[in-house]
Amino acid sequence: MFAKFLNLHPEKQDRILNAALKEFTKKGYQNASTNEIVKEAEISKGLLFHYFNNKKDLYLFLYDHFMEMLLEEIQAKIDWSENDIFIRYRQVAILKFGLFQKYPDAFDFIKAAYPEDASEVKVDLERRKKELLDQGYKEFFADIDYSKFKEGIDITMTMQIIFWTMEGFAYHLQDKVATIPLDQMKIEEITAEMDSYSEILRNAFYK
Repeated sequence: MFAKFLNLHPEKQDRILNAALKEFTKKGYQNASTNEIVKEAEISKGLLFHYFNNKKDLYLFLYDHFMEMLLEEIQAKIDWSENDIFIRYRQVAILKFGLFQKYPDAFDFIKAAYPEDASEVKVDLERRKKELLDQGYKEFFADIDYSKFKEGIDITMTMQIIFWTMEGFAYHLQDKVATIPLDQMKIEEITAEMDSYSEILRNAFYK
């Protein structure tokens, strides 16, 4: 569907993507202007709509493109031989922080997309979020060692509690990123805070 865009020279692709990221992140879907995007990208509006049928297609392409890119990087760098759920989450957190630094604009866009309620894209975003959540949950935690958990506990509910806690920590970290420059954040402090939550959960659910 987006073959014409993906066949562009990488430099031109990046100009268009970065211009769209900047405009959508700053103004949200409803108020973003394709006029500003093409001005920033130094292309014509007709050319933009040659690559993308409309503003909605461009927005959803951005979301899909960067979520796929970020997930692929995480999947490629996870130590899949480690099947302790808390260590696995720790790895993901460290990788996410590195990606915050590498792709700050992409993370800002994805963060802004979560509360996006423009009717034109809301349903599509909700479906994508659910699919990504289901897919990520299955892939990242399918091989967890459940023998470490206490006998008699409900594994499904326990995993949900751990998941909600760790995802809540991830949102907390994203909020910090919004107010503190990345170069002032220390990964050692972040992992230490995360480890304190993990230790509480370990004591509650592990043998």
